[in-house]
Amino acid sequence: MTESTLTVELRDHVLHMGLDRARKRNAFDLQLLRELAEAYTRMEEDPEVRCGLLFAHGDHFTAGLDLAEVGPAVSRGEQLFPAEAVDPLQLFGRGRSKPVVLAVQGYCFTIGIELALACDVRVAAAGTRFRQMEVARGIMPFGGATLRFPTLLGWGDAMKWLLTGAEFTAAEALRIGLIQEVVADGEQFAAAGAVAARIAAQAPLAVQATRRNAALAVEHGPAEARAALMGEARRLMHTQDAAEGLASFVERREARFKGL
Repeated sequence: MTESTLTVELRDHVLHMGLDRARKRNAFDLQLLRELAEAYTRMEEDPEVRCGLLFAHGDHFTAGLDLAEVGPAVSRGEQLFPAEAVDPLQLFGRGRSKPVVLAVQGYCFTIGIELALACDVRVAAAGTRFRQMEVARGIMPFGGATLRFPTLLGWGDAMKWLLTGAEFTAAEALRIGLIQEVVADGEQFAAAGAVAARIAAQAPLAVQATRRNAALAVEHGPAEARAALMGEARRLMHTQDAAEGLASFVERREARFKGL
């Protein structure tokens, strides 16, 4: 049997997804790409999952794509993820409704940055090194960097790192907004886990609706998000979780949400 390249574990409504190809610096081969898509699909379909936590075992998040295997597959026009699965890069195929928090350390190269851009909250160890180096290999990024870098980080910063292929630090990643928090080396998993746990403790339908409307604004513009806003808000007000939220406020206690 082929050894798995990803660990998957559900803890307190958070699905922990750990890249587990440390001997190869967690470089993505076709198997790891497929297994990650399958894990994202489980996250989307399992009602017990409220948030995802993406991290990596070993010293590095990822050294990037295993181009010796993935490159020829892309050249042949093959899909990197199963057509019926959720796309972790959120470019093609199925989308997702549940948030994902990311923890990175060591190398976070190429697809690592693109996975980060597709996540919702990103935490990095202080020693993390980032690089979008495709232009140094004679190719271009094809996992979302050209789409999301300019939108999320601004044109100048996007072009500086996309077109030079140079390495940058966690401090620079924080400055340009690629990540939201820098912590001491070794603390990134706990810090990201705390964010994921806090998200998972909120009302799941409200979290998903909030994320959905924000994504609509980014991807299709404020007008479409505005048009959908009040309909979403009214639907939430008729849920059991909304009633529980009000009751917990009146009774001065922590809410116990069920996603209903």
